[in-house]
Amino acid sequence: MAVRARTCGASRPDPARKALPWPSRGSRLGPGARRRAAGPPRPLALLLPPLLLLPLLAAPGASAYSFPQQHTMQHWARRLEQEIDGVMRIFGGVQQLREIYKDNRNLFEVQENEPQKLVEKVAGDIESLLDRKVQALKRLADAAENFQKAHRWQDNIKEEDIVYYDAKADAELDDPESEDVERGSKASTLRLDFVEDSNFKNKVNYSYTAVQIPTDIYKGSTVILNELNWTEALENVFMENRRQDPTLLWQVFGSATGVTRYYPATPWRAPKKIDLYDVRRRPWYIQGASSPKDMVIIVDVSGSVSGLTLKLMKTSVCEMLDTLSDDDYVNVASFNEKAQPVSCFTHLVQANVRNKKVFKEAVQGMVAKGTTGYKAGFEYAFDQLQNSNITRANCNKMIMMFTDGGEDRVQDVFEKYNWPNRTVRVFTFSVGQHNYDVTPLQWMACTNKGYYFEIPSIGAIRINTQEYLDVLGRPMVLAGKEAKQVQWTNVYEDALGLGMVVTGTLPVFNLTQDGPGEKKNQLILGVMGIDVALNDIKRLTPNYTLGANGYVFAIDLNGYVLLHPNLKPQTTNFREPVTLDFLDAELEDENKEEIRRSMIDGNKGHKQIRTLVKSLDERYIDEVTRNYTWVPIRSTNYSLGLVLPPYSTFYLQANLSDQILQVKYFEFLLPSSFESEGHVFIAPREYCKDLNASDNNTEFLKNFIELMEKVTPDSKQCNNFLLHNLILDTGITQQLVERVWRDQDLNTYSLLAVFATTDGGITRVFPNKAAEDWTENPEPFNASFYRRSLDNHGYVFKPPQQDALLRPLELENDTVGILVSTAVELSLGGRTLRPAVVGVKLDLEAWAEKFKVLASNRTHQDQPQKCGPNSHCEMDCEVNNEDLLCVLIDDGGFLVLSNQNHQWDQVGRFFSEVDANLMLALYNNSFYTRKESYDYQAACAPLPPGNLGAAPRGIFVPTIADFLNLAWWTSAAAWSLFQQLLYGLIYHSWFQADPAEAEGNPEVRESSCVMKQTQYYFGSLNASYNAIIDCGNCSRLFHAQRLINTNLLFVVAEKPLCSQCEAGRLLQKETHSDGPEQCELVQRPRYRRGPHICFDYNATEDTSDCGRGASFPPSLGVLVSLQLLLLLGLPPRPQPQVHAHPSRRL
Repeated sequence: MAVRARTCGASRPDPARKALPWPSRGSRLGPGARRRAAGPPRPLALLLPPLLLLPLLAAPGASAYSFPQQHTMQHWARRLEQEIDGVMRIFGGVQQLREIYKDNRNLFEVQENEPQKLVEKVAGDIESLLDRKVQALKRLADAAENFQKAHRWQDNIKEEDIVYYDAKADAELDDPESEDVERGSKASTLRLDFVEDSNFKNKVNYSYTAVQIPTDIYKGSTVILNELNWTEALENVFMENRRQDPTLLWQVFGSATGVTRYYPATPWRAPKKIDLYDVRRRPWYIQGASSPKDMVIIVDVSGSVSGLTLKLMKTSVCEMLDTLSDDDYVNVASFNEKAQPVSCFTHLVQANVRNKKVFKEAVQGMVAKGTTGYKAGFEYAFDQLQNSNITRANCNKMIMMFTDGGEDRVQDVFEKYNWPNRTVRVFTFSVGQHNYDVTPLQWMACTNKGYYFEIPSIGAIRINTQEYLDVLGRPMVLAGKEAKQVQWTNVYEDALGLGMVVTGTLPVFNLTQDGPGEKKNQLILGVMGIDVALNDIKRLTPNYTLGANGYVFAIDLNGYVLLHPNLKPQTTNFREPVTLDFLDAELEDENKEEIRRSMIDGNKGHKQIRTLVKSLDERYIDEVTRNYTWVPIRSTNYSLGLVLPPYSTFYLQANLSDQILQVKYFEFLLPSSFESEGHVFIAPREYCKDLNASDNNTEFLKNFIELMEKVTPDSKQCNNFLLHNLILDTGITQQLVERVWRDQDLNTYSLLAVFATTDGGITRVFPNKAAEDWTENPEPFNASFYRRSLDNHGYVFKPPQQDALLRPLELENDTVGILVSTAVELSLGGRTLRPAVVGVKLDLEAWAEKFKVLASNRTHQDQPQKCGPNSHCEMDCEVNNEDLLCVLIDDGGFLVLSNQNHQWDQVGRFFSEVDANLMLALYNNSFYTRKESYDYQAACAPLPPGNLGAAPRGIFVPTIADFLNLAWWTSAAAWSLFQQLLYGLIYHSWFQADPAEAEGNPEVRESSCVMKQTQYYFGSLNASYNAIIDCGNCSRLFHAQRLINTNLLFVVAEKPLCSQCEAGRLLQKETHSDGPEQCELVQRPRYRRGPHICFDYNATEDTSDCGRGASFPPSLGVLVSLQLLLLLGLPPRPQPQVHAHPSRRL
């Protein structure tokens, strides 16, 4: 066979060069080269008159075959369209199913979804649910304040005087090296029996509360024992609350001393490594204990800051950042002679998870040098806080300074920026072991309504970086009832295994007075919290009446979603809230920004928009119409939205009052009917309370049938709507088998299966044997083909999904199929709806052969075109498959069919992996548009230790000379080293490169990460189009055309004869990412609103308690222990202490 010759050029062109159109009038396509054509891509029909096409395509003296003309390829496209449409009309049964629905019109009613009424009802139901929790919270907070007020402080209280259930006792008893086992202090701890409770997903005891005390707090201290003493009375209030509202979940009191008392009792979920849980660092506690904060952290990095002290400072800053929530704003700067931000953030930014991550990474790069300049640091901090041109909390303002000490009091700076009003609180932290005079640091804090803390070692970091919250709580306590307002949190992961929850919080105040006639106590006792599981809120929303693509969502004042079908975190860390923005849960556009803003502002609204949606399998993008309706949820900070496609305005509600008909249709669910009527998959829905769930659909169907033999579809324990619709759809799809499928020979048209799927939850696959290879989700609402078919007109092709890293498809026994589906649209009395999807499954190999024939010049099915030696013929996809590439690509850019046999096992792959050069040309010529987005809920395997990018945190290592020097043994360095070793044993993660793994095994545990997703979808170009992939002497002609009424692109191209023109490969595979550049994002922050209440000032506040410092003087016994430790290499057990606030006496 003679073909037009092509040669490889000597030079490689720019890989990014776009494909160019065919040559303009007068140019020739000779056997060796083509000229480049200039100008933007245009359809060939606009470039040349039809009579000039043939001379250009078949040059004199060239080969017998030429590239097919445009009208020829358009003819092939029409043949493909007709073949697809014909098969779907015969086997799909769309028209027949419409007639079946109309024939059974008496068996169902058409109901309407009225968006405004729906969303208002759901919002009201959620408000009622949360209000019941609020009433329980208020009873608890009032009782706690009264119990504490009546409590008499006991200085001589002993452990054996207090009886309580220690939630960590069982885990500690299992550990023979546990500190409490060694001390034998378990005599005061109750041993309880527990029963499994599905509501809590845990074993519980309803007769007792449980107590959790942080690992670094000594349980036998006077403060803790008194706390346990008075909080015991809460037990009866917890139980009374549950009696009044049996739906209550965890009721928790988080004390400012670190004690957590919760109800009902359950054993603590001890991690594999050391337990670092401290209630005071939980998001719900932080939100309830203080008003929002604007915080500037300044760190002394002068040369006097030794290596160990600088490490302590870095860790302290990271721990301080963990005390901030999304309602707070922060910036971090280092200073010596000058001050500068440690990161790219030049102003206060929201203290969200990603911004805090930037700070934590930047802090590790701080280097000590120069001289101390407090003035530079404080001036920078005040300037930051006075910047009113940025979004910020506008409530509590504070400066946190970490230093190793200094003499300058910078009084002139405070006089200039902060006095006399003292609107900015100053907290100072003396870090490390040193002999500097700390009086200036104490003075700074005391004269600016702050507090002075000392952090001599790692063990003091956690307690001293969170106690500033006590100071911020003073105005709240003094405000009294005005500050007793319930707040609802972001979504977060419950530490006791309940799953994702929100928590209502209410602060608990100390109502005692220090003495007769004295001022009221300013201390916050703690925070009361009651959890509400997200699943309980979801149950209040309509789920199956909204259709597969309708849904309810809710957001808070930050724009974070409380409810959303795309809220699916793959891994959760109970120490961080789940903060998925509405604009990240969906594909962002201007309309959604407007909707989000209106919801945050608490407005009602309705808007119909055209928007992009991502398919459930995240491979495709569809442009769709959606109706958004939203209202605020009163008495909360949440707003509720409803999203409906136009075709989901109406839905079917079965009315099977005829019990004989119920039994008849039910029989078509029995496996005994599958051989004649086709296999039935039923959606695994909660049809009845006693129905046992199963991931295996065959087993689930068996459970369903067994239950239905005991109850009727009208039983009170069953969801009558779901059951009636399921049984109705069973009968309707059986009639489709009877009228259409049973009498057809599928093999004649090379079909592996035909199927029908309905809103009612039925998927019927015919014939029965085809069910063995059916891999689609039995829940239609979770099946990508079903949801896409509803959103798209015409026939939607879905090739088998393949990953580029996996082996190709195995084409054996004709089992590989291509799904083709289309929605069934009904019009009943002027009301339009789409209650079902029907389709066929094509035999891949057989249709690949058929594709060649349809895209050929055959005039008869068995007679391929033959071209004589003296004639000029056009190439086709069958005869010339060695020179001509012909493919069908779907709207996501995935290969569906090819005339190349060696590409059949690549069907389902992104086409750039098959022919990168051609896919790039299609993209450059606007056949495809790219959409990039980020998945913030992904889970990634941990990196191997060698790739962590950070060295283990070091400690000071003494030399041999130090060991031989007696003075060294009594020095601060020795004592600091001792504490490092002790607390290193407790906080194992301090000395590791990745501190996030203290809760589990880093070798197996996945962690949350950001993944970049790229999808392609059809661009604006809808015409038939010819062009050249320009590459000098290696150029390629191609033709592309959309197939009408399908999601397919028909492409014909010359096969590449040389690799000279390898182009850049378009990527579609999900890739690991750091996400969008945070430094740029903070310059255009998304709209948000903070809480509407702020308590940052009270004229009666007593600021005299501002910290006096407390060091850790080593005793002789400790020094002897240290010497033995270093000599013998055996670490002693640590003896943690409670560092109580000076006024913490209760």
